[in-house]
Amino acid sequence: MDKVLKVDRLTKLYKNGRGVRDISFEVYKGDVFGFLGPNGAGKTTVMKSITGLNTFKTGKVEILGFDLKTQFEKALGKVGSIIETADLYEYMSAYYNLKIASRFYKNVEKYSIDEILDIVKLTKFKNEKVSKFSLGMKQRLALALALISKPKLVILDEPTNGLDIEGTVEMRNLIIELSTLSGITFFISSHLVHEIELMCNRVAIINNGKLINNGENIKIIKEKYASLEDFYMDEVKGIRGEI
Repeated sequence: MDKVLKVDRLTKLYKNGRGVRDISFEVYKGDVFGFLGPNGAGKTTVMKSITGLNTFKTGKVEILGFDLKTQFEKALGKVGSIIETADLYEYMSAYYNLKIASRFYKNVEKYSIDEILDIVKLTKFKNEKVSKFSLGMKQRLALALALISKPKLVILDEPTNGLDIEGTVEMRNLIIELSTLSGITFFISSHLVHEIELMCNRVAIINNGKLINNGENIKIIKEKYASLEDFYMDEVKGIRGEI
């Protein structure tokens, strides 16, 4: 399998002692890789480190074979990401939000913007101001921003957080469709175990800044456990000694 992302012994500590320690995992081409853990576990810290928004103390990150520290532009050249919240210009239309973002990349033509709007099902709303959008529509526009560079790896931080049932299903189906039909690899964080179970093919669990496992196949997990939730609780009990 082609390795898209490799994180090796990543450690990022803050002045208050919190952070993440000794994080290692690999993501392969076509994965929808879930990064599961409670709020405050360190998910966003890892994602910021992978995308260059954090400097990290020790460890190594490789994206598509390029070292993040020594080959920064090449490593991130085919990466799209939304970390925490997307910065949307609410007084502008969906189309012009993408038009502005496209200026940061080479060879993004008008038809590419229209194509992406169609993928995220916003074509008929392309000329409406974003301020009029529902939260689900804003999340789909955020995904469109992550896709504007035609990435091979998309990193999404809690993409279904705050969405209602319909918005959650729409986002989940979009991600699965893009992975299946377009071959895009996704690395997705969430504290919602049910969403990871429905959306992802592999999962790593982080708790209190430490990785409990480094990428289990969800199908194999469900052969042994009734649900991903049961597996998660069993793994967490193991590290707490609550056997």
